Amino acid sequence: MTLSYQAPGLVLGRAGGGTAEQVKDLQRDLRRLGYLATGIDGDFGRLTERAVKALQYDLLHNRGEGPDGNAPVRVRDYNRSRVAGISGVVDQNLAACIADMLADERFLTVPSCANPREENDRVSELAAQEARPAGAPAPFLAAILKRESGLRHYREPEPDNDDSFVLVGLDRNAAEPEAVTSRGFGVGQYTLFHHPPAKAEFDEYVADAAKNLQHAALELRDKFDRFVNGNTPGTRADDRQAEFGRGPLRVCKYAPSDPRFLTDCRRCLQEAGTTEIRAGVTRFYEGARPVYEPTQYHPERHYEGVPVRARIGCDWPYAVRRYNGGGLNSYHYQTKVLLSVL
Repeated sequence: MTLSYQAPGLVLGRAGGGTAEQVKDLQRDLRRLGYLATGIDGDFGRLTERAVKALQYDLLHNRGEGPDGNAPVRVRDYNRSRVAGISGVVDQNLAACIADMLADERFLTVPSCANPREENDRVSELAAQEARPAGAPAPFLAAILKRESGLRHYREPEPDNDDSFVLVGLDRNAAEPEAVTSRGFGVGQYTLFHHPPAKAEFDEYVADAAKNLQHAALELRDKFDRFVNGNTPGTRADDRQAEFGRGPLRVCKYAPSDPRFLTDCRRCLQEAGTTEIRAGVTRFYEGARPVYEPTQYHPERHYEGVPVRARIGCDWPYAVRRYNGGGLNSYHYQTKVLLSVL
């Protein structure tokens, strides 16, 4: 496989080099390989440079291992002594590594879509369909997915960005900013800590929006069943324990035979009344010592019109908080999801 930016002596970087089309081709390839979150615009800017550095890091260090299992290949095996450092510049040695990765059928690449808007329009309907068999409330699941991905499985092209690939969220370790530590895929941002994904993972979380949504719904239900009431040793939702103790989990205030069961969440939140949350003042729950403060991921200092969690009549707000992270960030997350449902 010969790439458009494989040419004797050609170097691409922030200082220049190559045509806009060659830079676009590089960005598409970085996107396919899971190193660029978005930005196919022909401008070798900061995000492209960061993606190149992440790829160089993996060519030097990636052993295909993660706390969730092993990748089908090791990225460092594609190096073959061609990349010696992390420069953020694409020379012909790095271009040859990229070509080898793209040519290897074991390295499953992020897919694009010919009609991303049309496919994304199906996501809300699919979310409702997948919530039912999981026994999860569709409005809460949709609000979570709005936070995670904007209810989209694919990026949609813009005038200055040709991106139509599956969404990939990139997390990095502050101690090693060049390294990508995990990737969230698609509408549910299902996270993998190893790279690239195995075939089964690719089929379940990357290539198929419906399967990705199914896993998101099951994940929310799992958080409800296991992490709200301390049913998994060492885990519990402290806000729920403070407000209701360890009584039986409340799936819905309506009976399963009622058509409002797990569907009329917005009305329940409206009837719960609202409160304000202020940084430095509002405690996580009555009797808690910590208070809301801005964080790197949630810089907000004030929320208005937040549904009163303890009056909603079910335990899904507590499960929502455990869906993504913990501690202070999870309370911000819970607040934003409640506002979205409302």
